[in-house]
Amino acid sequence: MSVASPFQGLSAFPPTPTDRDGRVDTEALGRLLERLCDAGVASIGLLGSTGIYAFLTREERRRAVEAAIECVRGRIPLVVGVGALRTDHVRSLARDAEAAGADALLLAPVSYTPLTQDEAYEHFLAVTEAAKLPLCIYNNPGTTHFTFGRDLLQRLSNIETIRAVKMPLPVDGDFAGELGALREKTRLAIGYSGDWGAAEALLSGADAWYSVIGGVFPRVALALTKVAIAGEDGEVRRLDGLIEPLWQTFKAFGSLRVIYTLLDLLSLARAELPRPLLPLGQTDRQRVLEAVEPLIALESELKRQSLL
Repeated sequence: MSVASPFQGLSAFPPTPTDRDGRVDTEALGRLLERLCDAGVASIGLLGSTGIYAFLTREERRRAVEAAIECVRGRIPLVVGVGALRTDHVRSLARDAEAAGADALLLAPVSYTPLTQDEAYEHFLAVTEAAKLPLCIYNNPGTTHFTFGRDLLQRLSNIETIRAVKMPLPVDGDFAGELGALREKTRLAIGYSGDWGAAEALLSGADAWYSVIGGVFPRVALALTKVAIAGEDGEVRRLDGLIEPLWQTFKAFGSLRVIYTLLDLLSLARAELPRPLLPLGQTDRQRVLEAVEPLIALESELKRQSLL
């Protein structure tokens, strides 16, 4: 097991390459993970939203986790997403991840019928009883349509193995205020998703960035993370400005579609978006390519510098 905290710094979330039948390409996944290990990210978020966890069967999710464990070999903490509709299914997924050798779990309260705060609490409690790995709460109302109240987060933080929360960007943009309120109520490590707000979140004192771009451009994301944690405002603004065109494509098309486009454009893997999602058309693909051209150059330069 890795000893570094999986809930601090840059947590990079790679896509999970699959064919049109939803079978995981474990060799392609291994190549993506090797890039993250080589860059030295703080943790790897396997089977997050970018990793299409909600579209995969239990068997394919288990194959992905086992392949990841074999590839990473304890070099980087591996956080595995285990969200599913039914509590018993989540408990099984959590046990699978623990048995395979994962370092931590990430759990979103996936639902069809909207959950109450008490139902979400019991759901998380049941999962922590099934597997004893450290767990990060995934607060992602954009996809789950469930928002964690601060009282619920406080209750959950009293469960021994629940150690962190992955938050959406605050609607009012007040990172400092939200961080202060959460730290007053909970003992959780607090990180953010929503890549375009990562710079502000880290400058405001967030513990982690749960990053989509980190799964494809790990060195660029790591550079932004380091200068933001160090409080180097000018360099943060420069790097964030360089990435801004990509942020705009995330907002326009959804980060999942953009990331799958990048897998193809950068020749990282052959992968099919899970239907009913459709790939971007040629005009939109060209916009994505133009957005990342400076990042391709920067990723290469940062890698060159690391080898000197």
